[in-house]
Amino acid sequence: MDQFRQSIYELIVETSTNLPADVRKAIKRAREMEDQGTRAALSLSTIAQNIEMAECNVSPICQDTGMPTFIVRTPVGANQIVMKEQIREAVAQATRDGKLRTNSVDSLTGKNSGDNLGPGTPVIHFEQWERDEIEVRLILKGGGCENKNIQYSLPTELDGLGRAGRDLDGIRKCILHAVYQAQGQGCSAGFIGVGIGGDRTTGYELAKEQLFRPADDVNPHPELRKLEEYIMENANKLGIGTMGFGGQVTLLGCKIGVMNRLPASFFVSVAYNCWAFRRQGVLLDGQSGAIREWLYERGSEEPMADRQAAESDGAAAVRTGREIVLVPPISEEQIRSLRVGDVVVINGRMYTGRDALHKHLMHHDAPVDLKGHIIYHCGPVMMKDENGEWHVKAAGPTTSIREEPYQADIIRKFGIRAVVGKGGMGSKTLAALKEHGAVYLNAIGGAAQYYAETIKKVTGVDFMEFGIPEAMWHLEVEGFAAIVTMDAHGNSLHADVDKDSFRKLEQFKEPVFA
Repeated sequence: MDQFRQSIYELIVETSTNLPADVRKAIKRAREMEDQGTRAALSLSTIAQNIEMAECNVSPICQDTGMPTFIVRTPVGANQIVMKEQIREAVAQATRDGKLRTNSVDSLTGKNSGDNLGPGTPVIHFEQWERDEIEVRLILKGGGCENKNIQYSLPTELDGLGRAGRDLDGIRKCILHAVYQAQGQGCSAGFIGVGIGGDRTTGYELAKEQLFRPADDVNPHPELRKLEEYIMENANKLGIGTMGFGGQVTLLGCKIGVMNRLPASFFVSVAYNCWAFRRQGVLLDGQSGAIREWLYERGSEEPMADRQAAESDGAAAVRTGREIVLVPPISEEQIRSLRVGDVVVINGRMYTGRDALHKHLMHHDAPVDLKGHIIYHCGPVMMKDENGEWHVKAAGPTTSIREEPYQADIIRKFGIRAVVGKGGMGSKTLAALKEHGAVYLNAIGGAAQYYAETIKKVTGVDFMEFGIPEAMWHLEVEGFAAIVTMDAHGNSLHADVDKDSFRKLEQFKEPVFA
């Protein structure tokens, strides 16, 4: 199979950089359903623009390319040892070429392998089938949405919904609760795969397996088909919306599977996936390993983005009529003039900072003066050219709530005026923003190409020992747009949407399925 490795490499590149047609159609439907001019509608416009930019640039749609997970079906007698090694080689090559972010980290030391290889990574599942061809499916599911996976053990009590029993109605409540708890932290509007039954491990496997189903297919199981339709209709009544900004569309797809279980156990496992639903597959020639066909229609001839918006200065995310330009270092007076809902455009210096940096700064000085500056929760995809200069290949925001244990102390200690991320933060950070005069700015999750284009130069980097995603990158940006969702007056859009969606969740407490 002299072409197998190259075919896997092409599969990785396609999956990372080009959303399949069924996902694009779901996002297009969401744009048509959303009220024009709202934060959700503007976010969906930015998402559509980002999809086209990623395809054009052949660069990652989202900077978090997740844990590459392969499902490989082989003819009887195929050498799986050789195939596994060639898959690993293709993953390492795709990482060197900037199509995958360096995401494999030693769980004990925190050291990044640098090539996405290590114990357990990538994930490769083999199974045999009685056909001569080889089928390979790949999903790239980022950490932000992976963290919003959830598993329920029935019976249980669910906030807002009451008791969920061991029946179809209990399953219904679990799925609605899973959508509610994700809020905007998993880059909604999203897709969910649901696994009913199994044990704790196989339940999650079944849930993730559902994500390989086409977005527009119909469940052959009549009861599950009815449940899928119910969830799609009613989850979108929760009002969470794109990025958790509120809106008409919270869920883009729901796929449910079932397997047998033990009498003592009843698990409902939910695999949440962001709008950047990166999965693809290929059917390969069993002798050469060459690609015979793609399993999901690739891209779409119909443009995703509004061409006029894409060509306008500042692009879709700032078309509100009231953009406020921030040039660091920023004064407290400037910050206190901002309110939730304001759209800001950042020109000048920003510093990236994720988990490792926040933990480090709790006990050490910063390598630069951060007073009046901006921390960007981002783990970019970076490439170094022949002259040794770094260039940003993808740079969308990461989920901010992980930094909640640190952020208030970091703001207080260093005089930071703004934090940029996605999904919002908690009460401790909100109190610090009010006390010290700072704001939280929500960027559009997954829009890695859109934001990479605003980064004009990499001027430095610190803590490379943390690995590329966790290092502190010094960036010069121009036209970087984000929305104030937590201000210096104690207001939080995220808390408001959470409260409102919980109230709406409570309306689904009464039984629906007998």
